[in-house]
Order: sequence, then C-alpha cells, then structure tokens
Amino acid sequence: MDNKKFILSLKKGNEASFREAYLKYYDKLINIARRFNFTVLTPQDFVQETFLRLYDKRELLNEDVLFDKQLFVICKNIIINHLNRENKIIQFDPSQFEIAEEEIDTGIFEERSEKLYNFINQLPEQQQKIFTLHKLENLSYKEIAAMTDLSEKTIANHIYLASKFIRKKIENH
Repeated sequence: MDNKKFILSLKKGNEASFREAYLKYYDKLINIARRFNFTVLTPQDFVQETFLRLYDKRELLNEDVLFDKQLFVICKNIIINHLNRENKIIQFDPSQFEIAEEEIDTGIFEERSEKLYNFINQLPEQQQKIFTLHKLENLSYKEIAAMTDLSEKTIANHIYLASKFIRKKIENH
C-alpha cells in the first residue's frame, strides 16, 4: 500500500492499518527512545504514548508527508516534552534561597530528584502510573481516563492521594 493510501486508511481508523504500523515501527521507535536517559518512564512507555497519540490525532496526519517521518516526529515531541517536564520538576530556582550561587552544591539537585522519584516509586502501581501521566506527562484527567478506562473522578482521587502521600513524605524528610 502506498503512503497516501496507508495514511488515509489510518485516518479512517482502520484497525489493520494501525496493527501494521505498530508491528512495523515498534522496534524502530524503541531504538529512538533508548537514546535518552529517563528517570521515571521506560522507552516502551514512550512508544505506547506515541501510538496512543497517533490514534487520537490520526485526522491530523498529512497524506503528502511520509508516514514514518510523521510518526518519528510524534515520538520525538513526546520524549522532548517529557524531558522538559522532568527537568522542571527536578530543578528548583536558586534565587528563592538566600544562598550565593557558588555555594549551591549540585548534590542537592541530585538528592532531591532521587528522593522525589523514590517517593513516586513507593506509591501503589496504579497511583504511580496516573501520577506520572498527569504530573510528568501533563496529560489531562480526560486523556488519562481514556487510556486507563477509569473515570475522571477516579483519576482525580488517585492524583489527590498520590500528591498527599508525596507531600507528607517531603515534609517528613
């Protein structure tokens, strides 16, 4: 099937075409994702997210652009957005503290990020997954609900409980 026909069948939601795309590009996307150093999510998480985004945004595919290029751009954007969010969560603004910049030990950054991820890893599996999707991936309750088959209310409850747990852990350390 040529590129244009393939993309048109994807846009129509053709299940066989999605299966074909998944089987053909899964390993290639895993290899792209493995090039990056992630602290929370695995390369497989990014590939799954890529195919979810492909399905959700299939009507935006352009028949005049090679499919693999479009798929790789989706994956790359997901990875870049995650890395940017991860860096924002880990870093803090030194100007908030009355300490000269030279006095700030980089070990503090590493220690804080390590503690944060340690706390996230202590959450029950479902809360951990939902908290990560919402706080690190910036997905809405609605997007997470669609991915997990849980109600938005359940998602909100998981995020509330996870945030409360992490806040309490941070206060006690």
